[in-house]
This record gives sequence, C-alpha cells and structure tokens, in this order.
Amino acid sequence: MKTAIATVSISGNLSEKLAVIAAAKFDGVEIFEQDFIAHGLSPKVVGQMARDHGLEIMLFQPFRDFEGLPEPERSRAFDRAEIKFDLMEEMGTDLMLICSTVHPKAQGGIDRIAEDLRELGDRAAKRNLRLGYEALAWGTHINDHRDAWEIVRRTDHDSVGIVVDSFHTLGRKISPESIRAIPGDKIFFVQLADAPLINMDLLYWSRHFRNMPGEGDLDISDFMQAVASTGYDGPISLEIFNDQFRAGSPKVIAQDGYRSLMALMDDVVREQPAPHLHVPEMPKRSEVQGIEFVEFATDAQGALSLGALLTTLGFRHSAQHINKEVALWSQGDIRIIINTEGNSFAHRSFKIHGTSVCDIGLRVEDASGTIARAAALDIELHPQPVGDGELELPAIRSVGSGLIHFIDQKSGLSRVWKTEFTPVPQSGSTGVGLTSVDHIAQSMNYSDMLTWSLFYTTLFNVQKKPVVDVIDPAGIVRSQVIESPKRSLRLTLNGAESNRTVAGSFIAGRAGSAVQHIAFKTADIFITAQALHKIGFESLPIPANYYDDIRARFGLSPETCTELAKFNILYDEEDGQRFLQLYSKPFGDGFFFEVVERDMEYDGYGAMNAPFRTAALRRLMT
Repeated sequence: MKTAIATVSISGNLSEKLAVIAAAKFDGVEIFEQDFIAHGLSPKVVGQMARDHGLEIMLFQPFRDFEGLPEPERSRAFDRAEIKFDLMEEMGTDLMLICSTVHPKAQGGIDRIAEDLRELGDRAAKRNLRLGYEALAWGTHINDHRDAWEIVRRTDHDSVGIVVDSFHTLGRKISPESIRAIPGDKIFFVQLADAPLINMDLLYWSRHFRNMPGEGDLDISDFMQAVASTGYDGPISLEIFNDQFRAGSPKVIAQDGYRSLMALMDDVVREQPAPHLHVPEMPKRSEVQGIEFVEFATDAQGALSLGALLTTLGFRHSAQHINKEVALWSQGDIRIIINTEGNSFAHRSFKIHGTSVCDIGLRVEDASGTIARAAALDIELHPQPVGDGELELPAIRSVGSGLIHFIDQKSGLSRVWKTEFTPVPQSGSTGVGLTSVDHIAQSMNYSDMLTWSLFYTTLFNVQKKPVVDVIDPAGIVRSQVIESPKRSLRLTLNGAESNRTVAGSFIAGRAGSAVQHIAFKTADIFITAQALHKIGFESLPIPANYYDDIRARFGLSPETCTELAKFNILYDEEDGQRFLQLYSKPFGDGFFFEVVERDMEYDGYGAMNAPFRTAALRRLMT
C-alpha cells in the first residue's frame, strides 16, 4: 500500500511541507497547484526536491472547469491542459486530477463530457500521462461518483480513469456500495477525508472542516471497504481542507495523517481481507482493563504539599521504591505515585511544568501487543534504564508531554508493586471509601483536541462521544469523552480556546497540556464526605443558590438538599440515574481532585454542573 497526502492539507511553504510529509513516513504527495505556484520554483526543481525527500509525486491537482464548454472556452481549456502537461513532465508525475466543472458556461450531458475527456485522453496518452476524473460534491452537472464513473466508462480510454473521494461521496450521503461495481484498474486514485456532521453549504463545509479519518463522523471505513473490494491497489491519499490545520504544527498534522491512515487501513482489512492492498500488519487495538497508577512529578517541598492533600483524601503512604525517590500512596484499587527522583524523566518534567501528572499507567490485556501497535502507528516508544531488581515496563510518549506505561498479567508486569516497592509500616486511617479512578480529565488547547482524540482512538479500543460545550464564566471549553466499552478507561479531553478560562489558565501556568483533575469513585458519597470532613479535607465551596435550583429542578427533598449543601456535593440525574460529585479546592495553579458516586446506568460526567464548578474554582484562584 502506498500512502500519500495532498500538500494543501498542512501549513507552511512547499519545501517545508515536503520535509514534514517525508518525516511522517508517507510514500508520496499530491502537489496542489496553489502550493506549486506560490512557491516560485520551477517544476523540475520541485520534482527533484520531492525525490530528494524520498517522495513520489503521485498526483498533480486540480485541473478545473474543463468539460462541457462551448467555443472559444473549449479550445482554451485544451490549451490550458497542454501547459499543465508540460509542467507535469518536468515535475515527474503522470497523473492529473480533473474535478467536475462549476463553470457558468458549461453544458451538461454525459456523452458531451465523455467526448471532451476522450479527446484530452488522446493528448495525454501521447505523453504517457493519465487523467483522473472526480465528481465534486457541488459540481454543476456532475456531483455524484456514479455519474463520474458512467462518463469514464463511456470515454472508454486507457488514459482516463476515475478519482473517488470519501468526502464527495459521504458528504452528499451517497452510499459507497456502488463503488464495488467499478473495475479496480479504472480507479486511478483514492482520496480520503473525514468531517464532523454539520448542516451547512457543501462547499464551505468541504473547504473549512475536513479532517483526518477517524476525527470526524463519516463512515470512512465503509467507503474504503467498497474501494478495496474492486481490487484497487493504488495510492491511498489524504486531501484535507481545515482552518485549524492550516494554523497548526505541520509536523503534528502530518504525523496525525499518517497515523489515521494506518489505523483506518488496519480496520478495513480486519473487516474485509484485501491482500492486494499490502497493508502492514499490526496488533489489534489494545484493550484497557483499568488505570494502574497515576504518577506526579515534583520536588521535596511539592511532595510534602501533595502528600498532605492526599492524606486528607484518605490515602496512605503505603510503599517506597527499592532504588529511587518514588513513593506509593494507595487507597482501594487506586495507586498514586509521587516521584522526586533526580536525573529522571519525572525530574525533567517537573522543571518544565512544576508539580504535575507526568505518567499514567494503564492495565492492559497485552502490553507487548500495545507497544507493537504504537510502533506501527509511529508513536514514540520510551525505553528507560532498568536498575537492580526492577522490571522492564514498556512505555510510550503520550500526547502532551507525559508518558503512558503498560502493565499486564500476561507478561508478569503486574508483579511490579511487590518486586520494586517495599511496604511502609501503617497506622491510622484505612481510607474513606474511595475505590478506583472513575476518570481522568486532561486539558489542552482546543486546536490540539483532534490530535489527542486521534491518539487514543487509534491505539486503544475506545469510543469518542460528541463534543459538548462547557460554559466557563470566562469563555467556552470544548469537552469530549473518550471511554472503553466496559468503562474501564474514561478520559475527558477539555480544549480551551482562551487563557482566561480555568482550563486555559491551567495550561498557561503549566507550560502546556496536562492532567487537570482526577476523579475517584466511591459507593456512597455521603459516607465518604463525612469521613473526609473528619480528617480535614477542604471541599470546593458551592453557593446556596445552586441547591435552591436543584431542589426545584429535580424535586429533591429539603433534607436531601441540606445534606448535599453540608458537604458541597453537586447533583445530576438522567432517567432516574443519579450522579453525585464533590471537588477539592484547587492545588497549585488549578489542579484538583474529584470524588464521584454514579448509578450504574448514569453515563455522563455532570456536564450541567460544570459552570458552577468552574465559577467556584475561579473564585478561589483569583
């Protein structure tokens, strides 16, 4: 399988684009005409520059408004094409994309268009060039791949084929099943783009909101299965128009594109084997069974402060690492690590970000398989020195600036707690009823949210929920939930558009994306709250107005509201299923802990309460 991406998909000048596309491991590129013209170098130099990067120029595009024109426009269109053929020969590519016309003078008619393509095909064949005809979703006369194929079929020319594009098909809600009837050798090129489902003008939607496969709502896998069934074995390319990407990091966008393409094609061949595509093998998406640990990087003073807060949450310093300044705090099935070891990843993380979560340990079904899939997706592995008596725990660099470690029973890695840690003698508290990590909330700039979502959905067996708007008194925060089928992993991604929001100010204060809060689960939040109160836990104050509102909203009794208000517990309910939550006061520059009780069928995160929580946090942070 050859992979490609259109130069229009990422930001930068043409030479910068070629460099990051090659670094992301694509096999080739589509040269977008605007990129070529704006760069100013000759086609011969551009072609050599691409080859110097190890890239094949697989397509030159777009050639617009060609077919169905009256004279003299028709003759000028053929003259334009000859000039583009000259350019292509110098550049070193043999395929040009012709998109269906939107010219105001163009006339319809399948036979008329086929005649034009046949004549141009004759001219292309004399130069050993090929033409790919594509139906634009907003084309004046041809806006459906079925009509485009009928034109190519009637053209009946070896140098004329069809280009199929997932956006143009799925964006018009056209079933891709009819693609299965097209001979694979008459599909000259395949372009892919996903998009969120938005009800707007097709052209505007296409030009501003396309994204990588898996980042939107279109069924790209179904589209590619139809393509694969034809026997097509040519390039699979990404053509993305997105304002957010144009302003983003070219390197990150190119990496995301490659990762999305690898994951998509792995899905396609698992569903419908297609050996002719030669898709690289990789293990299936990893099954996450739970959160094994959360690790904080800090210094000695920070460890004292964090330890004091954990103590008020009922945690105990339960063990110490055999070789390092690494303390284990635990309660129920929750493990919190406080790492103050010098000359370590955690120490470097602390120097940059201050006291913060630097590592998350996930309990997985197969750690080695998870690492192998990560490598296939070009996710950076993170080998670490192994000291005396230590286990070699596999790890990767996560999105943002942290690590993810993987622990399984299959490889014996779950022995790490007995092997690498020495128990600390205990006395006093045995906990307050916290049993496990319910979810972890990560904050990032909104422009990075798609990258984070793609990272998790391509590596793990998880689903993403629709993005929701969380109202902060200082602006909007976009929030998206990522969770595994059995809810053993729940993540909330919170994208901040303004540094004035609680999430935005936290990111700015930490010099980058980070875990902003961790939610612990309890079976009875009132018993836990009473125990927390006794050991000195300070909850986030919630105003009385809130409790007057929920009493009316949910029909709660005065006694229940009094008990909720006593411990600053927030309340939500969906279809009779309850969700109760309380928060710590902010720690440092905006990090906090949460305690939740959720009925089994409640599947949310208390979004209704978010504005009140953020307002309460802001009052303490300003």
